[in-house]
Amino acid sequence: MQRLMRLQVLWGIRHSYNGVHPAPWYLCCRSLSRAGAPRWNDHDRPEEFNFASDVLDYWTQMEQEGKRGSNPALWWVNNQGDEVKWSFGEMTDLSQRAANVFTQTCGLQHGDHLALILPRVPEWWLVVIGCIRAGIIFIPGTTQMKAKDILYRLQMSKAKGIVTIDTFAAEVDSLVSECPALKTKLLVSDHSRQGWLDFRSLIKSASPDHTCIKSKTLDPMGTFFTSGTTGLPKMAKHSHGLALRSSLPSCRQLMQLKTSDVLWCLSDPGWIMASLGCLFEPWTAGSTLFIHHLPQFDPKVILQTLCKYPITQCLAAPAVYRMVLQQISTSLRFPALEHCVTGGEALLPEEQEEWRRRTGLLLYQVYGQSETGISCGTLRGMKIKPGSMGKSILPFDIQIIDDKGNILPLNTEGNIGIRIKPTKPIGLFMCYEDNPEKTAEVECGDFYNTGDRATMDEEGYIWFLGRNDDIINASGWLPLMLSLHSGSTLQVVKAFIVLTPEYLSHDRDQLTQELQQHVKSVTAPYKYPRKV
Repeated sequence: MQRLMRLQVLWGIRHSYNGVHPAPWYLCCRSLSRAGAPRWNDHDRPEEFNFASDVLDYWTQMEQEGKRGSNPALWWVNNQGDEVKWSFGEMTDLSQRAANVFTQTCGLQHGDHLALILPRVPEWWLVVIGCIRAGIIFIPGTTQMKAKDILYRLQMSKAKGIVTIDTFAAEVDSLVSECPALKTKLLVSDHSRQGWLDFRSLIKSASPDHTCIKSKTLDPMGTFFTSGTTGLPKMAKHSHGLALRSSLPSCRQLMQLKTSDVLWCLSDPGWIMASLGCLFEPWTAGSTLFIHHLPQFDPKVILQTLCKYPITQCLAAPAVYRMVLQQISTSLRFPALEHCVTGGEALLPEEQEEWRRRTGLLLYQVYGQSETGISCGTLRGMKIKPGSMGKSILPFDIQIIDDKGNILPLNTEGNIGIRIKPTKPIGLFMCYEDNPEKTAEVECGDFYNTGDRATMDEEGYIWFLGRNDDIINASGWLPLMLSLHSGSTLQVVKAFIVLTPEYLSHDRDQLTQELQQHVKSVTAPYKYPRKV
């Protein structure tokens, strides 16, 4: 409650909430700019686009004109009973203040890199939107990272600033001498720390007057680190087209969000799915974004939240739905939930059927990567083929290709390829930053080769088979799958160890525990091998 009172003092947060009311639905395929709001087609490429001014500020204007309901833009809760509700108008005000903090106080300029390592706290949205307004390239990172992961990302990105919480401040301080580009450190905390700027205090004192940059659609907007096991993570750089893609008609058909919807996306803020499902998708539609702080995935809390709040749509990894199913003894009907979407790892057909049988709701699959965002899926209302990831979503043209970029016959295993010639589609990553060799490696004839293996049937449905490189995914943490079934978690990491002679006589269980603990200590815990 102390945190809530502090937020109230800083930002005058409103906490009256009268339920989710229907509101006018503005055409989903329009440009959400204030001037003229022209329609966009799937293959349009407007010269300029900025999510903050063209989308967020549009809904602020709709609020001011009484053309949108009273439901908040962001609705944040935690286990302590704290609650934050911001309207689009408040999001505009606070994100403009954030942009001024970055440019005026921190001295960051258009094109500079800002790293953010934050859990699911309201400030994450202020940082990202503030960066978009100022033309600063945001680089999110998961709170699962260890010191070596943070160091690698700061050095590779040459980030000039970082925003994080108390948990990581000491680690960042220990790394500063090895990161010559890092000039500004911003702390999201109720406590001060020497050498760090107090983000909340700066927001309070900053001016709300800010002129958003006129960004080109193909200008850089954000960078998302991929992850590997044997290879180092790569920086997938995205343009403002990633955000624009959520406004295109075919993408709007994926979830068919309305202003009256309340969407809960459970993605970790460090992954690209958070930018899509916790930002671009809901706010393009003028929907309410629901966020639970959820420091740990607790299936009981997730189930209680779905029952307590008027959440109409849910987007989460299959592991989340599995955990919820384990909490349901027979069957359960959620009071408001209408549509469920999943992605990030494989989903068994029997799991889809079990979810439908227990909850009465269909479970729709999507597929994507750090490089692509959501590239294919089963659109809401489209026929579900259990086990399939659905069809490609325009403007992406997905084909199954061989290693030379030739399109393979239907029902033939090959690589998932996205056509990039003669024109690269809006929403596909620009390149692997500072790594032209890796960028060239994934260009395969007329296609971007995702590295994922699949087949395509006669109706265009895509069936995932596996991965052909070192990307790793454990319970939906990253966009790839391993194929080992283990109880409630479908994919787990398994290590194969060859012992040298001096270790052959050692206790195997003890060695296993030591190896697992070592991995947890030197890298993000989700990567540790559950089986050895």
